[in-house]
Amino acid sequence: MNTLGIIDYGAGNLSSVCNSFRAIGVEGRLVRTEADLEGLTHLVLPGVGAFGDCSRALHNQGLTTAIRSWIAEDKPFLGICIGYQILFESSEESPGAPGLAILKGHVRRFAESELKIPHMGWNNVYPVNPQDPIWEGMGSEPHFYYVHSYYPEPENKELIAATSKYGADFAAAIRQGNLIATQFHPEKSQLLGLQLLRNFMSLS
Repeated sequence: MNTLGIIDYGAGNLSSVCNSFRAIGVEGRLVRTEADLEGLTHLVLPGVGAFGDCSRALHNQGLTTAIRSWIAEDKPFLGICIGYQILFESSEESPGAPGLAILKGHVRRFAESELKIPHMGWNNVYPVNPQDPIWEGMGSEPHFYYVHSYYPEPENKELIAATSKYGADFAAAIRQGNLIATQFHPEKSQLLGLQLLRNFMSLS
């Protein structure tokens, strides 16, 4: 039986994430320390707030090494927004603050243009491999909800599972084994977001 943990670092969008999983019949358990990971099969790192704040909180709660170990063991992990960005080495948002450095690459700010920053609202997502089970039941160009000013640039482009466009193309999602991470918010994306959460919970 799958058991879900949702990391609480003091700034995540916890209520929306918990409610979304509850809507698909999954009751998540909050994770605040490494000991809270005991017995879990699936782990989510939601994201609201700044890169540096997330980095400090995870370190202070003793979760940095635990998350690295979880992902190294290829256990199902879903990072959302900041929970996606923190997987990389650094961010222009918080110079000097270390990411988890699980993936090589850096988080960039959208270039100044006629487009409003932050990128906020619904946008198309273009799966690189629509046959990937993580996109099952979503069609070829699903819509998801975004709120962000920064986005990761993975060094390894083969990690990119989906792209989106806001002025320029950017990596909307990555996948490495059972590691899934998205810049968009599934918990704010209605039916398609719930479908992605179901697909995540089906990973083993």
